[in-house]
Amino acid sequence: MTQPLNGRRVLVVEDESLVAMLLETILEDMECIPVGPVSNIDDGEAMARDTVDLDAALLDVNVAGRQVFPVAEALRARGVPFVFSTGYGEGGLPEEWRGAATIQKPFTEAAVRDALMKAMGVAQV
Repeated sequence: MTQPLNGRRVLVVEDESLVAMLLETILEDMECIPVGPVSNIDDGEAMARDTVDLDAALLDVNVAGRQVFPVAEALRARGVPFVFSTGYGEGGLPEEWRGAATIQKPFTEAAVRDALMKAMGVAQV
């Protein structure tokens, strides 16, 4: 079911090491290639701007006390789809970011897969 994600490079911006490791495992199980993870906004923004082959990103909304929106802006400017992850769901996002793909913590592998596929505009086969 994850064939459309096979080989996709997904940036992970997450400051909680256990969550970052879980996301890496989930992505690898889906045959994606995790990029990162990065655990701070400055590195995330640089990776979002400078990493050549990014297919998508998973962005924790609150990274070490800072909001991830500068990273999202850099990705949006390049046309790279992303998914926010937050303990508050989409309702916890500022108005300007509502409607963006969002998964609520704690999340499942299926939730991550479905959100990535929707954000990238790929269908399950």
